[in-house]
Order: sequence, then structure tokens, then C-alpha cells
Amino acid sequence: MIGVRLVQKVSSTRGFAKVAPHLIPALDRAVHRLTRGKVLLSAQMLPGVILTSTGARSGLPRRTPLACMPEDGGRTWILIGSNFGRPGHPAWTANLLAHPDAEVSWKGTDIPVTARLLKGEERAATWKTVLRFWPPYATYQARVEREIRLFRIVRRDGEPGRP
Repeated sequence: MIGVRLVQKVSSTRGFAKVAPHLIPALDRAVHRLTRGKVLLSAQMLPGVILTSTGARSGLPRRTPLACMPEDGGRTWILIGSNFGRPGHPAWTANLLAHPDAEVSWKGTDIPVTARLLKGEERAATWKTVLRFWPPYATYQARVEREIRLFRIVRRDGEPGRP
């Protein structure tokens, strides 16, 4: 528990917000590739997925390691567009808005999913759950004027990757 609190405290700093977006995804992608999808370094503290979305402008596949909040035993997930508390929405959120069908790698399994931006009361209720799950998101939100985007991603029925 002390380790988690220390990571939460460090991840809430502005220094972390400057360094982490460059370092953590690169490390996650490398370790994920080397372990054939079995390990994400950042998932040692927070659950994580590798999101493969379609670029909003390019139309090309984009792979992004992301922390997530699993729901329903890993049947759905919440993706938080915090961008480490930096201005501007992360690119992957624009990708999901333009092309909601995507894929996640979850614990070594590639799963076809569909994403939906949460709004209104549903977003507000989910945001409260997200803050209980990882309190530093409150610090990220306080740093930016934009509303942090939350997406619920769900498995697409009848496609490969469904247990």
C-alpha cells in the first residue's frame, strides 16, 4: 500500500507529467512486444491495455499503451483521456471519436471492441468511480480547463478474442 501511495504522489507532480508521456509508452510498447503481449510495465501499478485504433486523419493503425479501469471482470473497460494532466486531449481519443471500432490487447489476448464517449450523468458517475480507483486523476483534471474524456469500451459480440 505504501508503494501505491508513493506512485500516486509522484504521478501527480508536474515533473511526472512532462517526462511520463515520452518514457512510459515507449517502455510499455517495448516490453509488450518482447513478452508477446503478456506484460505491460505500467500495469504493475494500474491495469493496462494496448489500444489499437484507427488514426482519425491518417486512417492508419495506431497502437497506444493505456492505463484502464476494468469493469465486469474484464468484459468492459474505462479509458481515461487524462494526457497526464497536460493541455489538449490525447490523440487516441480523437481516433476513437472518429472510428469507435478498435482492438485492445488485454493480458495477452487481442479483443475487438467498440468505444463510446461517456457524457452527462453516466460520465459523472463513472468519474467518481475513476477517482476512487486512481485519485491522481483529480489532480490531472484540476490542471486543465478541458473535461477529461472517458470512454467505455466493450467487446464486440461474435468476433475472435471473445472467451
